[in-house]
Amino acid sequence: MCPTVFKAGSYRFFFFSREEPRKHVHISCPAGEAKFWIEPIVALATYHGLSKRQLKEVQSLVETHINEISSAWERHFSH
Repeated sequence: MCPTVFKAGSYRFFFFSREEPRKHVHISCPAGEAKFWIEPIVALATYHGLSKRQLKEVQSLVETHINEISSAWERHFSH
């Protein structure tokens, strides 16, 4: 199960249901994918296929939507 938190342009922000417990979000788009930690600070964990410009854009979106992502994480993983 991979619930979508939100979409922005061609980017999809989502979680994998059975993964590590540290808060993070996955991002995919036609060019590639990335994973960002959201605690204790927003930080790039891994990526594939995205340019530096795309990574900056995605990180900015994660930072802008950090409360939404964190709330969605709590709702999804509290079950």
